[in-house]
Amino acid sequence: MNNIDSVQAEEPEDRSKVKESFSYVSEEKRSVWRDSREERSEPSCSLSVRNISYTVSERVGPWWDLPTYRKRWTRQILNDVSFHVDSGQIMGILGNSGSGKTTLLDAISGRIGHRATLLGEIFINGRKLKRAEYPDCFSYVLQSDNLLSYLTVEETLTYTAQLALRKHSAGAIKKKVSAAMAELSLSHVANSVIGGRIFPGISGGERRRVSIASQLLQDPRVILLDEPTTGLDSMTANQIVVLLAQLARRNRIVIVTIHQPRSELFRVFSRIAIMSRGELVFCGQPGEMVDFFSQCGYECPDYCNPFDIYVDFTSVDTRSSEREAATFSRMHEITSSYQRSAIYQSMLGKIEQSLQREEKPVIPFKSKESPNGAAKLEVLLRRTTRNLSRDRMGVLMRLSQNLIYGLFVAFFVMHLDLDVAKGAVQDRIGIIYQSIGASPYTGMLNAVALFPALRAISDQESQDGLYSKWQMFLAYIFHILPFSILSVVIFTSFLYWTVGMHPDTIRFLCFTAVVLVPHIIGELLTVVLLGVVQDPNMVNTGVALLNIAGICVGSGFLRSTKQMPEVFKLLSYVTFQKYSCELLIVTEFDGLDFTCNVSNPLPGACLVTHGSQIIDEGYPGALSRYTLDFVLLYSFLPALLLLGMISFKIRDKLVRH
Repeated sequence: MNNIDSVQAEEPEDRSKVKESFSYVSEEKRSVWRDSREERSEPSCSLSVRNISYTVSERVGPWWDLPTYRKRWTRQILNDVSFHVDSGQIMGILGNSGSGKTTLLDAISGRIGHRATLLGEIFINGRKLKRAEYPDCFSYVLQSDNLLSYLTVEETLTYTAQLALRKHSAGAIKKKVSAAMAELSLSHVANSVIGGRIFPGISGGERRRVSIASQLLQDPRVILLDEPTTGLDSMTANQIVVLLAQLARRNRIVIVTIHQPRSELFRVFSRIAIMSRGELVFCGQPGEMVDFFSQCGYECPDYCNPFDIYVDFTSVDTRSSEREAATFSRMHEITSSYQRSAIYQSMLGKIEQSLQREEKPVIPFKSKESPNGAAKLEVLLRRTTRNLSRDRMGVLMRLSQNLIYGLFVAFFVMHLDLDVAKGAVQDRIGIIYQSIGASPYTGMLNAVALFPALRAISDQESQDGLYSKWQMFLAYIFHILPFSILSVVIFTSFLYWTVGMHPDTIRFLCFTAVVLVPHIIGELLTVVLLGVVQDPNMVNTGVALLNIAGICVGSGFLRSTKQMPEVFKLLSYVTFQKYSCELLIVTEFDGLDFTCNVSNPLPGACLVTHGSQIIDEGYPGALSRYTLDFVLLYSFLPALLLLGMISFKIRDKLVRH
């Protein structure tokens, strides 16, 4: 973080020196690279993509219009895309929005759901890949950088390496992380935090390089990058592309989608592909591109960026039906010319030559030395704990929010009395109601604030094959337990003794143990719903409504269980509020004697003289069910854990589709 200004100050002012800005590497970094290459010493690699087509079926109308909703129409996203790339080459894929660039990378990387129709073949070193092998062969850097804000660059890469590599010792992992940072020019910010919207950290270009370095830890031979220059200034964007070209020259294949590259990068790319309407309009060397479009009658004017000009020539203008027909015809003519050209035939010849080789090198899969499930869970727990524990304000609020609420309750009640005429019964029931009703909300607020960022990271890393989403879910739950226990203990210690509830240590411990469960359930239920519902606001509303419904049906405060309809009595057995309220009522009122010091009491005002009357009237048999209620209350926790694991397994399928 303190190195950002100095790094920016060192950036070259002369744009012609973009390549030189990344070509200088200290002797220490060069030695790390040499060691890394000596360890791998891998043969060259080739990627052949042949006749990739992708179609999706979409509903015609909205869900409330059944006749049209039942109808489907098929949309072609990719249409017979073929190309060939060899090791040491960087291929840039250009095209306007909606041309199919990202979908092509998704298809190659195996991130397209099975509900869609994907045709075509992908070959590595002339060997055909099965669809299940796509994620194991390609590393994919997404357009957005999903990184944990409070970790340093070195910590981020170290945890990723620990999730991906099992047989490597701590020293080997450190060496591998150092090599990745050296290769991506990140060594100078190794101890700087990533940062986020709330507090500053490393720059946008450095964040992008951290995302790329995370993928390099598994030694991929083919790296796919979706719009890696999005959100960066032109100078930083150029530096990223030059850096990717350097990565390709180290015996890798780099394929990158890019939006409006500068003309200085014209010679940086080994191959350039232009897409429009899901078709590959051109794919060849930069010099071949200029000659090809000139032969088609579309010359690039002087002093113009050829990238922009050729993308404009091949784009389809949809502002009017006439312009769409004219530009689509022009795009189709260029595509047909390309498929008749010697450039296209040469590419097909390279594919056939690769397929017909007698001695085909093995497929260079990414490192599969990942640890077992328990080891991954331990790494995720350490990473989550370190990241969230550095959020001082977040930790402070997590520990104090229940206490702050307890201050309001204590200030309102002041001190409990044993005089029935002064509200002794009503005040105690009110405190029990607030303790059970409010604690799930504080847990819910914690999950809505903290978990969506972890969920986004787990979506990406699980698709990279590092772990399963349910393991991140368990790591988060295990992380919150100490905070939840401490927060509830602080709350109950203050409230219980300040307002003067039943003065008994055992009863206080029981009170604390009961209040703890609704608090954990509130957070746990929120995380479970976040597994299948994307919008945190919808989850927030859903958990609030479920909590209100549970209090109405199960607590017995709104309506006595004796007067409740049978259907609601049955529903109350699946609410945690039923068992927690019964437990707190027994804990507070059992053995408690009341007074009635009123000279002229109203009729019925002094009928309650013992706490057992409250128990028998509102919760008959609760005293005999005390232990059973505890068991049933705590059984909600493992049940929700299991439901959460199922929820995130469902999310695995939803994210893929």
